[in-house]
Order: sequence, then C-alpha cells, then structure tokens
Amino acid sequence: MPTDQELKDLVREKYGNIALQDKETNESSCCGASCCSSEVYNIMNEDYSQLEGYNADADLGLGCGLPTQFAKIQPGNVVIDLGSGAGNDAFIARAETGETGKVIGIDFTDAMIAKARKNAEVRGFHNVEFRQGDIEQMPVSDNVADVIVSNCVLNLVPNKNGVFAEIFRVLKPGGHFSISDVVLTGTLPYSLKEAAEMYAGCVSGASQKAEYLALISANGFQNVTIQKEKVITIPEDILGKYLTADELATFKSEQAGILSITVYAEKPIPAAACCGPDCCS
Repeated sequence: MPTDQELKDLVREKYGNIALQDKETNESSCCGASCCSSEVYNIMNEDYSQLEGYNADADLGLGCGLPTQFAKIQPGNVVIDLGSGAGNDAFIARAETGETGKVIGIDFTDAMIAKARKNAEVRGFHNVEFRQGDIEQMPVSDNVADVIVSNCVLNLVPNKNGVFAEIFRVLKPGGHFSISDVVLTGTLPYSLKEAAEMYAGCVSGASQKAEYLALISANGFQNVTIQKEKVITIPEDILGKYLTADELATFKSEQAGILSITVYAEKPIPAAACCGPDCCS
C-alpha cells in the first residue's frame, strides 16, 4: 500500500506532465494501440466554454463539475480555488467577483503554478494570485475567504479530513464552499483501489459518498447540500486494464457507483457572547 507521501508524489508527477500539454492533447490521449477511450483524468470533464470568464488556455479538461457555477460568488468577494491547475476555475471566479474582489489559487505542482501565473499575466489579471502549497496546509491566514471552490481535487488528497479542517480555518464566519468531487457508492475492486493511474485519475482515491458528507459536517460546517450529482461511467477498455473479465463482470453486476457531486456548505457565524445589557449573565 503506497504511503500518503508516495501518493502525493504520484499526483504531482502526473499533473506536472499534464500541465505541459494542452486540452486537445489531453482529450486525444490513447488508452491503447487503437486509440479507444480517453485517459481516466479527463472523461469526467464538463463544458466551461459558455461561462463568463472562460479562457481556453487555462482549461486542461481536468474537472468533474462546474463548482463556480454554483458557488454564489458576489462582487468584491475573496475566493480561494483549491487545486487551481492552469487557472480555469480561478478565472471564472474572477469574472464573478470583479475588479473589487480577489481570487487566490493554490496548487502544489510547479508546472501548474507556472502555467497559471503566465495565463494571468498575459491577460492582465492583477487580482488573481497563484500560491504554491499543499491544501492540507494552505498558505493562507485564518478567516480570509468568503468563498472556496475546488474541482475534482480532494479525491486526490489522502488526508481529506485535514483539507476540510483547513477550509473551515480559512473561511470567514458565514463564508461557504462549493466543491465538485468524485465519490463512491459501493466498493471498488481491490485492483482498482491499488492502481496508481486510477488514483491519479481521481477514482481509486475517492471516498464513500456518505463518509464524505459526514466528514464535512464533522468539521463544523452547516447547511450541507448536494447542488448537483451525476453518474460517472468508466469505459470498459479502461477498466480492462485493471480487471480480469470475471472481475469486470462482478463489478458491473454489483453496481458500484462512481459519482461526481457538487456539494455546498457554510461556516457558521458564532453566536454573540452577549446580546445586550439586559441579557448578559
């Protein structure tokens, strides 16, 4: 079983290589000699092209939802994008928060940070900043963000509890997040859970849906809501790289589910210590 650090190194290497490709190259990747299905990491991607603020150069086709579409971003907000990649969601968020707001993207891959910074600079986006760091230990002070977004990233992090604790720390009281992520219902076959490529492709590192939502609540968030849910189907030619014919038949018959969800939650506003001169103890 790989250690947490080994898994992080795997993800960093995989996405560092992806950062050097464009979206078209990613989407035309072959899974075998016959150029059948796409790589696991891009079969979940949704179309951003109709959203205000979309920049094709920043879209590497790596998401599994449209969290910024559901994030209730207001003009002047401070928004943090976790696992910001080449800047796609950060630039969509900038279109919503406007010139009076600020967007901070966090990513731990050198090549992604370099690509995102270049994309921001050539467009003159002076209120979008990209910081290199681990989202389990964000390079951000307490109570900074009005909104946090993330797109298909937390499933790649071994310590998801640590990430939700960090999200709670950096959100302002009353702030909220909208996160698109991959979750499971049922049990993945062992060979899929152990497959390094499937981990980097967001699947084998995913949590059970119920456990994922419980983890959010356990970290103090309220009004936890699923804003969107869709079934992810891994093509058989990709599954066949990891499963025998019998294992594939069993996997299909047990109907284990791979889902993309966009989940919303709020950081509570603490109750006032005293409501006035007549009601203090």
